[in-house]
Amino acid sequence: MIEDVLLILLFLLIVTIFAIPLGKYMANVFTGQRTFLTPVIQPLENFLYGICSIDKNQEMTWKRYAYALLIFNIIGILFLFVLQLIQNFLPLNPANMSGVRWDTALNTAISFTTNTNWQSYSGETTMSYLTQMLGMTLQNFLSASVGVATLLALIRGFTRKNSDTIGNFWVDLTRATLYVLLPLAMVFALIFASQGVVQTFNPPITVQTLDGASQTIALGPVASQVAIKMLGSNGGGYYYANSAHPFENPNGLTNILETFAILLIPMSLVFSFGYIIRNFKQGLAIFSAMMILLLMGMGLALWSESQLNPNIEKLGVSGGNMEGKELTFGVRESVLWGTLTTAVSNGGVNSMHDSTMPLTGLVYMFNMGIGETIFGGLGVGLIGMLFYVILTMFIAGLMIGRTPEFLGKKLGPYEMLMAVIALVVPAAMILIFAGIAISLPDGIAGLNNHSAHGLSEILYAYTSALANNGSAFAGLSANTVFYNLTLGLGMLIGRFTVILPALAIAGALAKKGKVPITAAAFPSTNALFVILLVSVVIIVGALTFFPVFSLGPILEQLFMKGGFTF
Repeated sequence: MIEDVLLILLFLLIVTIFAIPLGKYMANVFTGQRTFLTPVIQPLENFLYGICSIDKNQEMTWKRYAYALLIFNIIGILFLFVLQLIQNFLPLNPANMSGVRWDTALNTAISFTTNTNWQSYSGETTMSYLTQMLGMTLQNFLSASVGVATLLALIRGFTRKNSDTIGNFWVDLTRATLYVLLPLAMVFALIFASQGVVQTFNPPITVQTLDGASQTIALGPVASQVAIKMLGSNGGGYYYANSAHPFENPNGLTNILETFAILLIPMSLVFSFGYIIRNFKQGLAIFSAMMILLLMGMGLALWSESQLNPNIEKLGVSGGNMEGKELTFGVRESVLWGTLTTAVSNGGVNSMHDSTMPLTGLVYMFNMGIGETIFGGLGVGLIGMLFYVILTMFIAGLMIGRTPEFLGKKLGPYEMLMAVIALVVPAAMILIFAGIAISLPDGIAGLNNHSAHGLSEILYAYTSALANNGSAFAGLSANTVFYNLTLGLGMLIGRFTVILPALAIAGALAKKGKVPITAAAFPSTNALFVILLVSVVIIVGALTFFPVFSLGPILEQLFMKGGFTF
């Protein structure tokens, strides 16, 4: 156990060491400064602006920025939806996949465009090579860049004064894709392919098993999709088993690199925030709050998974809970991945979450339920934490009898309203959708387990959808019209009730002037601020989800300790 803790801390330290210079690089990219990639990428960037008739110097109001973002996402959903329906008429379909059923296609189109990557289907038996590349992989890049662009707009709201504009959506989208995601994805894809992650256009092959039976093995352009699914906080796997499949994650090296890729850019964006606002201590304070929350959840999950189910312990088995885990990775790597993938809004898995201990599942759901603000998805994770910062500064302002301020901007009722909408609406909709599902025959028809664990399966599905995570307990058969439509609606709500309030706040703050920071203002870079911020996140999450957690994972934990099964 001590060795596991030390190795996890070492891993987090290494990612942090890489994240700081990457954060500086991204800050330079997003503020228009020259970088070492500028001579290579800028001609392509300017070419794209030219063919799309984009004036990179033309700024947008927040409403125009939001309009461009929404139109772009609508087009993305429609394109991916139609692509799936007609894939049987298109090339690069060596397995002769038929067109995808309409409700599955709609759910998948929404899922990948909103950076959720929830998959109610089996990728290797449903999607053609062209659909995987032109549909899923493309949206892995673009949906991640949309999140980054939104964050940049919000940051400009804090840094600008007396301004009606918050940047240019098309420029932010293009630079995030070309300068950050594409180069990193190319490097990781080459490494993964060299380590045995499949990358080919060859058709599936049929082999003879050791017992003489025939088995068809699916192939495809896997490494290129795995790279961006990890780096872009996407998580959608080429195979149904995701990164528990040996063709996506064949060995210990690929596992640690994929885990590294999950955390790298979300962590780097926190440091980019500090560099862009020219207050590195502020970025470090928010980073500290995120890291504390991450370590608290990871510690509980690691302890929980290191325990043995009493019902199995009676059989003389030892070594922690290995159900649903790859022997190659074991408990430590599975818990590290599981905690990060639910905290970072990645959604990829290297073990089956449905087989985790009840308290581990609680940690995973809590990570998602608080808006995945513990580093979170690209851009939107830090946005969520900034919403909590606004709430924290409001509480601090009440404590000291002063109008709340942050980064030299007074926070008024409008900013508070938008922040509360973004924090409360997705959480409330998780509970509403889960309540509807357990009340209807269509909702409980897909359960493989009943009682407390069945509730956890349904609750996890809607938490994952509303948090735009995409991971699943996998014990719920969700490829039905009911779940495809309700989960799809949940993904849209979870995505845009965060993005649109963020842009509204950016527009409101950009119009305001700066106020001088005096000794009377509540400091936002010291240990007290970090403690208060962490406390607000935990209290809000606990007040929202403790009642339903009591009926789900907590009750299941008590059943397990009492020797009950269901």
